[in-house]
Amino acid sequence: MLRSGLPDFLLPLTLLVLLTGCGQVQPGQPVDVPDSAPAQTAVTFPLHVESGKRYLVDAAGKPFLLNGDAPWTLIAQLTSEEAEQYLEDRRRKGINAVLVNLLEHHYADHPPRNVYGEAPFTTPGDLATPNEAYFTHADHVIRKAAEKGMLVLLAPAYVGYNGGDQGWYRELVANGASKVYDFGRYVGNRYKGFNNILWVQGGDYDVPDKDIVRAMANGIASVDHKPQTYHGSRGTAAMAFWGTGEPWLTVNDIYTDENTVVGAAFGEYARSSAPFFLIEARYEGTNHANEQTVRMQAYQAILSGASGQTMGNNPLWEFRSGWREKLSSGGSRSLWIFSRFFNQLSWWKLQPDLSNTTLTDGIGSGADRAVAARASDGSFAVAYLPGIRNIAIDMSRLAGPKVNVQWVDPRSGAKSAALGSPFPASGTTTLRPGGKNSSGYGDWLLLLESTS
Repeated sequence: MLRSGLPDFLLPLTLLVLLTGCGQVQPGQPVDVPDSAPAQTAVTFPLHVESGKRYLVDAAGKPFLLNGDAPWTLIAQLTSEEAEQYLEDRRRKGINAVLVNLLEHHYADHPPRNVYGEAPFTTPGDLATPNEAYFTHADHVIRKAAEKGMLVLLAPAYVGYNGGDQGWYRELVANGASKVYDFGRYVGNRYKGFNNILWVQGGDYDVPDKDIVRAMANGIASVDHKPQTYHGSRGTAAMAFWGTGEPWLTVNDIYTDENTVVGAAFGEYARSSAPFFLIEARYEGTNHANEQTVRMQAYQAILSGASGQTMGNNPLWEFRSGWREKLSSGGSRSLWIFSRFFNQLSWWKLQPDLSNTTLTDGIGSGADRAVAARASDGSFAVAYLPGIRNIAIDMSRLAGPKVNVQWVDPRSGAKSAALGSPFPASGTTTLRPGGKNSSGYGDWLLLLESTS
């Protein structure tokens, strides 16, 4: 959508004057996301994996940048009307995927019953007795997500932290592999016509009994061929845990804390060419995590080789008191900019700067690690700085012959050219943001584009 000849991405944004040759920017107020402007690019479900491509591809052959939220209790905790309110808000903020439990065991108000009092099984804990009323409501929520162009990362039976009472691991073991397989076939048959699903096995646990999870995954795969991944314990990547010999496991993921995103991503990028995404890291509103934490994790992930990311917010993921106010958190508004920024680039061309040959100085470590990625044809590069510092860029890594350099505010999306840009595509250039961004934090994006 265009207004006055400028993209919505730049309206009504203003970035003040560059003050030095490094490109200093004055801080201002964060710009509100325009609620009237959907931020998403069109997607044609279902998604699939193509050999040699490190990202998911939609049915029209377009790369899919996964920009997700984690409303785990969406199906069980909200009414149909509330679920639609949530999904519409996320759509307007550029969120195109949601991580959801099909069955709730702990976090809803009356688990495993949904808000209407309907249990998933007519005999408690017996996977052979699905309750039609419960799954009809789940159908409605997933269908609404599809209408809004949103992928549902659907956990068929979240196993729970350490296999405890947060999830269904004990019930799965008690039912046995055969009944678990049959339940997998049940949900696979029920949802094979829902094209907007990516199945998420496991859940916060590196299960000791892999045959139980394998039975669920294979039951689904026997009737439904949509992609599947695995959600293990924090610090575990799906294919690091399972290996690459599981036919059902077609999509990889990483699950980190705020300090380990880059290391985990680099490791999985090197492991295989399977697409992977950041399925979880630190949630906004927990352990002192804020909107800058959300941005940092998102940009570190994609610039380190991931094909997307999923954020979370407390208390939004449980839909506890005050959840509506958290719909407009700084983290969620920042991800509108994340979506706009990358979807205006050929982001799928990006290759992570594994050997620090593009970003050569000012890198840092842990949560403070600056990262960069360069397009495979040298047409552009992107760097993200978690905090203000001097950084050095080897301009010869760009195709050139000139390189336009812009600072981008990750909270407002406003761009401003670095003084002296364009630079020759040769030698090393030192750059430094001169102040905080529009939300008062020190993180910045740097966009470098080859030009003649």
